[in-house]
Amino acid sequence: MNAASIDRIIEMAWEDRTPFEAIKYQFGLDEKAVIQLMRKELKRSSFNLWRKRVNSGISHKHTKKRTDGMLRFKSNLQRQITLNKISKR
Repeated sequence: MNAASIDRIIEMAWEDRTPFEAIKYQFGLDEKAVIQLMRKELKRSSFNLWRKRVNSGISHKHTKKRTDGMLRFKSNLQRQITLNKISKR
């Protein structure tokens, strides 16, 4: 997997409105594989923050948690991630 694909997967994983199913559809990685990738690519503290966020009530990473009106995979506020760092606007 190339660096651009890894960056895109990490970007999608950080986005609350992007479900794991969308990542699996685009890249063929299930939730377990995404977690392993995030653990490998992120710093430990960043990974812990991400896991805490995914498991909280804020995140809609699982389609079963989503409301019927939530159909988008990408938020308008989504930031670009380059080399695993979120760029400032």
